[in-house]
Amino acid sequence: MTQPLPVPPARLVIASRESRLAMWQAEHVRERLQALYPQCEVSILGMTTRGDQILDRSLSKIGGKGLFVKELENALADGRADLAVHSLKDVPMVLPEGFELTAIMEREDPHDAFVSPRYASLAELPAGAVVGTSSLRRAAAISARFPRLRIEPLRGNLDTRLGKLDRGEYDAIVLAAAGLKRLGLGERIRAVLSPDESLPAAGQGALGIEIRAGRPELAAWLAPLHHAATAACVGAEREVARALGGSCQTSLAAHAVIDGGRLKLRSWVSSPDGRESLSDAREGSVLAVVAAPAAAAVTDAGAARIDEAAAAAIGAAAAADLLANGAARFIAPPLADEGGAA
Repeated sequence: MTQPLPVPPARLVIASRESRLAMWQAEHVRERLQALYPQCEVSILGMTTRGDQILDRSLSKIGGKGLFVKELENALADGRADLAVHSLKDVPMVLPEGFELTAIMEREDPHDAFVSPRYASLAELPAGAVVGTSSLRRAAAISARFPRLRIEPLRGNLDTRLGKLDRGEYDAIVLAAAGLKRLGLGERIRAVLSPDESLPAAGQGALGIEIRAGRPELAAWLAPLHHAATAACVGAEREVARALGGSCQTSLAAHAVIDGGRLKLRSWVSSPDGRESLSDAREGSVLAVVAAPAAAAVTDAGAARIDEAAAAAIGAAAAADLLANGAARFIAPPLADEGGAA
């Protein structure tokens, strides 16, 4: 039976980065909230983060993923905003004390996308061709398969990256497919890379909603936006990254899907050049025990119950096996702004 919605709030403020993609994400959440609570006034507080301001150096050198969320968290802490919307792959694995991820929304395409005005795939690129990416994970995966290619850093928001490609600064770039699709730019995708070609980052394609801890009424208002199947998948992925202590300086990937009540998780960690790597593949049931509903969440009315704790346990087991097999040699220490993990 569908639970009645809680008494709606009078006003909510969403903190968001000001890039076009981040604002699309915030608008998406605002539309969902206003559909749930028509009498609620929902506004967006646009902000520029340090990660948006520093574009001449890679994330692995300037402070990591935390640079994209710290200013938004400050707005939550001082009451200027009630919630912040993040691309989950940009959220550190350990949040600062006093904050929580209260809802994970249904995932868009989690895969990486190959974009080029001249070439249809990575395999078509000639020797010496320049491929742009901001991700050590992507760089390592591409270098391992195509050592003839030249990988160059690529920073900036989505439009900035596409502009650099169109000006001829790169022969091709690799981006998250989700961002391109959300902004109606799916036609720019020449090829979607399979997990065998480039295993996605933990949380890629999913949106997370962060709030200040200790606001149960706000968590209740946001609960209808939570998608348990997505949360179980990204929870397993993020547990791999958290347990390994990975950062923006580590080539680390984790990707999960749910099929028939079983979560299938693949994990991968490598040297920066991709020449050495370790991988893990495992699966397990994530159907909740009926007698323990507190451990479960409901995706939609009538849908199967998903045990998110069981999914996280699968991720922890994957990380433990990777560490037992020597993954520590690939793991760089986190940067200060990554909250101890990334």
